[in-house]
Amino acid sequence: MKAIQITAPSEMKVVDIEKPELKPGEVLVKIKYVGFCGSDLNTFLGRNPMVNLPVIPGHEVGGVIEAIGEDVPESLKPGMSVTVNPYTNCGKCASCRNSKVNACEHNETLGVQRNGAMCEYIALPWSKIIPASQIPPRDCTLIEPMSVGFHAVSRAQVTDIDIVMVIGCGMIGMGAIVRSALRGATVIAVDLDDEKLELAKRVGAHHTINSMTENVHERLTKITEGFGPDVVIEAVAVLQPMSWPSMRSDLPEESYV
Repeated sequence: MKAIQITAPSEMKVVDIEKPELKPGEVLVKIKYVGFCGSDLNTFLGRNPMVNLPVIPGHEVGGVIEAIGEDVPESLKPGMSVTVNPYTNCGKCASCRNSKVNACEHNETLGVQRNGAMCEYIALPWSKIIPASQIPPRDCTLIEPMSVGFHAVSRAQVTDIDIVMVIGCGMIGMGAIVRSALRGATVIAVDLDDEKLELAKRVGAHHTINSMTENVHERLTKITEGFGPDVVIEAVAVLQPMSWPSMRSDLPEESYV
């Protein structure tokens, strides 16, 4: 079968590899769509120190069950639309033993430490298959990245009395905006890009602030009547927002970003 492989920094090619053979407890998924994550881009650019090259990228998956192996629950059937959990957990390390499988010491993420889903088929343990029968495979690719923002909102215990400020309107930030709005919170979206801010409005943001052209502190003060947001979700993954000069009122206007 065909697969896309990153062979070295800034080098990518289409390769022929063996179609996976099903083992007991596994499900064979025919890949329909794969999202190209920022981490995949960093792998391609040589900026991901955890990657094992060469590697097939891709962990945002939309597919259809092609076949099931022995000892797989009957609830999983061929033809079913699915996405996948791209992470592993050993079940033995300190994190796993404390029910924090997301922090498994020996995790191997699809497209990073092991081959990912930018290929025709992938075989995974049935426990990593997430049925999504009411969602088309194309939309299934959004489940993994959207879940990150949803999880942040859950961790923050956002409710309908909260004002939530989401910094960064990429995919993770959009997930946080959607989930906060669904919980009834008042959502303030902050970004440098007006197009992203317009999209943020469409998915649930009540207010938007362009931190490149507006005074964030003044806008927040006005929107929140001086109280500030109850919850702040940083979804940029760079250091600058953590010490934003625009969040301070004691700096001259030229310091705002």
